[in-house]
Amino acid sequence: MKNKKGAKFWLAIALIICLISSIGASVAQTDGGFIKYHDVTFVTQSGHELDALLLVPETATAENPAPAIVCSHGWYNNREMQDLNYVEYARRGFVVISISMYGHGDSEVIANNTWWDDENNANGLYDAVKYLAELPFVDASRIGVTGHSNGARASREAMLQDYDGLIAAALLVSNDSVYYDADGNYANPFGSRDVGIVACQYDEFFHRVTKEDGSKTPPREYINQVTAQSFLNFGEDPAGQEARESYTYYSKDIDGESALRIIFNPAITHPWAHFSAHVVAMSMDFFDKALDAPIKLNINNQIWQWKAFFNALGLLGFFMFLIYCAIALTETPYFAELAATEEVKPLPAPKGKGQYWYWGGFAVCTLFAIIAYPGIYKWCNTHRPDFFPQAPTFYIGMWTFLCGLFTLIVLAVSYFCFSRKNGLDPVERGIKMSGRKLWKTIVLSLTVAVSAYALVFLSDYLFKTDFRLWCFSTIRAFQPMHFKVIWRYLILWLTYYIALSLATNCFNFNDMGGRKGWLSTIIQMFFVFIGPEIMIGVQYITFFNKGFMWTELTGKGGSIIGIWLYPIVFILPVAAFICNKIYRKTKNPYIGGIIMGVIACVISVTNTLTLG
Repeated sequence: MKNKKGAKFWLAIALIICLISSIGASVAQTDGGFIKYHDVTFVTQSGHELDALLLVPETATAENPAPAIVCSHGWYNNREMQDLNYVEYARRGFVVISISMYGHGDSEVIANNTWWDDENNANGLYDAVKYLAELPFVDASRIGVTGHSNGARASREAMLQDYDGLIAAALLVSNDSVYYDADGNYANPFGSRDVGIVACQYDEFFHRVTKEDGSKTPPREYINQVTAQSFLNFGEDPAGQEARESYTYYSKDIDGESALRIIFNPAITHPWAHFSAHVVAMSMDFFDKALDAPIKLNINNQIWQWKAFFNALGLLGFFMFLIYCAIALTETPYFAELAATEEVKPLPAPKGKGQYWYWGGFAVCTLFAIIAYPGIYKWCNTHRPDFFPQAPTFYIGMWTFLCGLFTLIVLAVSYFCFSRKNGLDPVERGIKMSGRKLWKTIVLSLTVAVSAYALVFLSDYLFKTDFRLWCFSTIRAFQPMHFKVIWRYLILWLTYYIALSLATNCFNFNDMGGRKGWLSTIIQMFFVFIGPEIMIGVQYITFFNKGFMWTELTGKGGSIIGIWLYPIVFILPVAAFICNKIYRKTKNPYIGGIIMGVIACVISVTNTLTLG
């Protein structure tokens, strides 16, 4: 079937959307050209390569040096995850460097468990402080550090190593301070520096205090605990002291200098802290008071949301490109035999026993996913082979792989017990094909995936932008070193996404509802979404009601596995939709499955911690 004009038209629209996204995000993150971006990789005093973004506002010069801030992401993230902060800091005249800690992003991978050794300078964050201090347009007496989660830990560790007094202020977002000395006494290890904490009331990991019976206080009670009160009292024993409150600055003269302490206590979760206008406002307020921002803007004057909007627009263009690039390629001479000769028709809606197989298949696959996800967590942590150097990718990959295998088993049982007797033809539905067509299918799919990422690299090269949105989809440019890791995990994702495409298109694509099969596609999108969503719901409903995650109370998996589901609830229904769109024009379930398997694997590998 020829649909040349349509495919090329929508492919052009996808490219235009990606271009608008890149330009719009660039304008937002440079504040209309006021901020100059530098993509820097340098060898640090630790002897390792550190990958970072350096933002220099035009007001920062050698004649007028500006205060500076080091930003760091949390564990399993990278430098781009701090975009809301570094955009707003730079708009206010701060020189900003946002780093990828060692082993993350494109920074050098170092030996396991040595990240926090003194010689590695707080996993690279203190290396970045020293780098900033030597820049002629930076006021070395006014350098601040901040980070989310383990980035906050890196900030804390950097202050403890800062014997040269380079760090003047620190904001610890979603992590704890140091409350005691080596003897268990209350302590103020940060001296006269200005220090703040963003303690989320629903933080999945931090701001708990162990009680005498061994249980822990929920994080929403943190401000009333001895740890928080000691911090606000500059390391003094809070017993007998008047209770101090959140959102209030407290000062004290230490060694002849006035020091600040404050705790912000927003009613949000751990990951939401790096996508929150409220947290950004608190951060702007803190560093203005601590370092005196050169440009005074209202704390609610924020434009990073526009960058997020244009990034989201880029995601739309990226996924449109996957669909219409694949369809357009089938209209070229080499790939022409992969195009369907006519519009692919959906199967008849299930009736009688067919309804039991149809709905039962969805039910058992969803149930398997829900049970397997927390069930394999400990096994993956203790049995990960060294061949797989990324722990979270191995865990998510194994779950993905097992769900794919289980789906294939369900499809096979369904076929041999029911579908074959009722007229389902593997050749007619595109399940079976010649070796030549299979080879061209693989070549076309890889061409589409590589071409789509070429857009990402072009956006990064020309505009220093990408198509990422919070935790949902982290599509970014990356260094070649990641390829040696990607191929190790690829089969895990390919197994699932090919199985997903087979189920969506060859078995479950039917004319239910009489709308050309779209209702069945929506049902498929719902069922791949609902399993992870139920798991997230169980985690957080328990958390909000009891103050602790379901996994904490039951011991079945770690608290972080709920957060790792965020991108999954986004990518799975998108994948089902994309696979169906391509299948309708090709009657080939493998094209969409391979494309989405490659894309999902690359996203996973290039946005986490690689172990040395």
